[in-house]
Amino acid sequence: MANLRITKEFRFEGAHALLDYDGKCRHIHGHSYRLMITVEGVPSLREGDPKIGMIMDFGDLKDVVETHIVKHFDHALLLRRNAPLAEEISGAYQNVLLLDFQPTCEQLTLHFADILKKIITLPNSLYSVRLYETPTSWCEWTK
Repeated sequence: MANLRITKEFRFEGAHALLDYDGKCRHIHGHSYRLMITVEGVPSLREGDPKIGMIMDFGDLKDVVETHIVKHFDHALLLRRNAPLAEEISGAYQNVLLLDFQPTCEQLTLHFADILKKIITLPNSLYSVRLYETPTSWCEWTK
């Protein structure tokens, strides 16, 4: 049986600022992110399996991504931990995430892949994470 891939799309809103960046993105600004998660595997053929014929139930994939990523990042302000006033801002406002990395599209994509690789395990595997920062700009991680 051949490996197949399934993909589910998610959307969330977020803001960030890029510390020491030399362009407009150094200022706090927001994005309507689109996140595409692709899982690879072989459909179950076990008789009696409620998921027979599936690699992974789309609902189960939705639950995983919503719980471990979207719930935390939706409507969050993403700042590098060592950014000026980061601690003060996180103390004054809710849903400010202080990260150990620059909150670029690339670094967020890697972060999301690291989270999901630990959760989506055999017999399936995380195949790709694609994060759109704008409708025409995105980053993709693939295994």
